[in-house]
Amino acid sequence: MTLVARSDRPHIGQPRLLPGLHLPSGLGLPVLVALCVLVFGGLPFLRLLLAAFAPGGRFMPDAALAEIGSRAALTATLHSIETAGLSALGAFAIGGAVAILLAVTDLRGKRPLAFAFVFSMMIAPQVAALAFLSLTAPHSPILGALGLTPAPGTPNPLLGRGGIILVMALHHAPLVAITLWSGLRSIPHSLVEAAQLEGAAPPTIITRILLPVLRPQIVAAGLIAFVAGIGNFGIPALLGLPMNYLTLPTLIYRRLSSFGPAGLPDAAALSLLVALVAGLGILASILATRRGGKVEIERPLQPFWPLGSARPFVTAGLWLLIALKLGLPFLALLSEALTPALGVALSWQSLTFDKFTEVLLRQDVTARAFRNSFLFAGTAAVILALASIAFAYALERRMGKARRVVELVIELPYALPGVVLAIACILMFLKPLPLIGVSIYATPFIILFAYLARFLPLALKAPIAAMAQIEAHHEEAAKLDGVTLWQMLRFIVAPILAPAATVSALMVFLVAFNELTVSALLWSSGTETLGVVLFSLKEAGLAGEAAAVAISASAVILCVMLLLDLCAKRLPENVLPWRI
Repeated sequence: MTLVARSDRPHIGQPRLLPGLHLPSGLGLPVLVALCVLVFGGLPFLRLLLAAFAPGGRFMPDAALAEIGSRAALTATLHSIETAGLSALGAFAIGGAVAILLAVTDLRGKRPLAFAFVFSMMIAPQVAALAFLSLTAPHSPILGALGLTPAPGTPNPLLGRGGIILVMALHHAPLVAITLWSGLRSIPHSLVEAAQLEGAAPPTIITRILLPVLRPQIVAAGLIAFVAGIGNFGIPALLGLPMNYLTLPTLIYRRLSSFGPAGLPDAAALSLLVALVAGLGILASILATRRGGKVEIERPLQPFWPLGSARPFVTAGLWLLIALKLGLPFLALLSEALTPALGVALSWQSLTFDKFTEVLLRQDVTARAFRNSFLFAGTAAVILALASIAFAYALERRMGKARRVVELVIELPYALPGVVLAIACILMFLKPLPLIGVSIYATPFIILFAYLARFLPLALKAPIAAMAQIEAHHEEAAKLDGVTLWQMLRFIVAPILAPAATVSALMVFLVAFNELTVSALLWSSGTETLGVVLFSLKEAGLAGEAAAVAISASAVILCVMLLLDLCAKRLPENVLPWRI
């Protein structure tokens, strides 16, 4: 059938934004996307800069510079750099070894190993810290079963600097592995085959060929782990605050919790300091991975190292790592949640589900936190999934040279530490909004706005990957038929991108459900989230109830990851980080 343009239908690129206002053909959607990006990615950080260096509308940087140069800020900066740097080295050693072993050897059971390894990172940092605290506590049933029970009154060895470094290294190791896996996928297997023809052994191929080719990803992996350590709040909060060991995020939290809105100018200055340190790491990571363009390869890297008789031992070693990183801490956490009181040994006689009943059904605060987390994470997931279709189409087809700039602004709230975004949102919405005179400060909408801004880049990953694989002839045919832009998105683009958008929604829900860094500074009475409640229960000494909340929340995350894994065959490649 021949499609003929019809003059009685509006052209695809000429939507009406206001009566009498028409944009040039093709600019309507890009302009709308750019405005949304400006609101979510640009304005909050611009407001942060103004609050720090131009309070009251006059350029007065002295107060901000004095706060940045204060003794407390410098000490917290040194603590942040120290813990982030040393934990990044540990994460690189662990994650690098796991990435290489799973990518180049003939190990069996790679998929469950990768799934468990990535799951240990998907659980919230504060949950990981709480699990390790339970494992190494003097009353730990796991230590008791191993005959390693410390003397009563012994302080927990994980409290303080060393514990923060260890737990962050273990928690961020999957970030390193995921980054290296993406680099290994881009290496053609022909390089390995050529080396094998020359008689090179597998260790030689790794050290002489793979590692030099992977140098950009190696540098980027270490820097990503460093930036994650700079912005991590949950682990330093649970392990550092009790010992008064402050990093920049926990210093900001303490300032705001002590002084309230009066501490906002100091918090803004400290947030800029966090952004500066993290931004340098992000910039270095971008420069390290900068390449001229994509290279098409006929056959990606395949496993080439047969382990032979060593395979069972290597497999056992990796599962032992999973047990130490995930299994034993969660067993300790579970036993704490299932016993009636601290120090009571877990047995069939002492086993009780009272703490789960308490936090899930009886306590209004914890039950409300579960509802809020489901509501905030679910609403953000649905909105971003719907928006990602239009965003992906605009970025892939309509933005042209402006795409890179738009993507950089989109990435800002996700790349920078969450505490920076939280302070920016407080400053942006503390006063009533212009024109409508309504304030969303201390309401659920400020948390929802922060979630939308922070997780937009994550929501766009799968739809953009899917959009890049779609040929343009569908759109060309629609243009000839004179369909509108809304019809194009609804009837052509949306059905094709729907599976990818659904996965985006699940991925956003996955990371937003247990989020703490942003909500810890934005919550108010009635808008508590699971991360906030868990942190509050631990501070109040209710370790068993906190453990029950942590186990319940982690079970939700596990279910969502399993659901995503079931959908993997319908998705573009490399969308799910544990599918190697």
